[in-house]
Amino acid sequence: MKFAVLASGNGSNLEAIIDALRKKKIKGTLQVVFSDKENAFALQRARKAQVPVVAWRDPKACKDRAAFDRALVKFLRQEGIELVVLAGYMRILSPVFVRAFRNRIINIHPALLPAFKGAHAIRDAFKAGVKVTGVTVHIVDEEVDHGPILAQAAVAVTPADTLASLEAKIHKVEHRLYPEVIGELVKGKKGDK
Repeated sequence: MKFAVLASGNGSNLEAIIDALRKKKIKGTLQVVFSDKENAFALQRARKAQVPVVAWRDPKACKDRAAFDRALVKFLRQEGIELVVLAGYMRILSPVFVRAFRNRIINIHPALLPAFKGAHAIRDAFKAGVKVTGVTVHIVDEEVDHGPILAQAAVAVTPADTLASLEAKIHKVEHRLYPEVIGELVKGKKGDK
């Protein structure tokens, strides 16, 4: 199965995916890493692993979000992409994109959805004083941080935790869980292909 990773930032989850591919824990082909930011560190990680990268410098050059997503759908279809993996991709996908890859877009979120949706989930959970938070891998639908849940893993929040230590614990779980779910999807064990 050919898949693409869409990333906007550091790419630590991408690195975990690349590592899982090297170790044959994911049997698919990472066809391309796409970013809406040409200076995203994720692109450097992909280049180092000799994965093709594509970055569009100015998404605002498109008429609107739907036009940008139509162009991206066209590109991904030309690449033969069967699964879209969001790894820190900070653009909200339009219904145009979601419909084009219905049930074939997955995301990882640093909280136990439906709790703590949004871009600051770890901080929000920490400030709320919860005793348990975690990580969710889900199929993307037209709503933000919503869609059928494929996997969740809990992370305990201890009195000794700081925001930084909690972030580190969450990322460690993400880096284990996301490649596992991708590996299962590629083998056809999870989700609706």
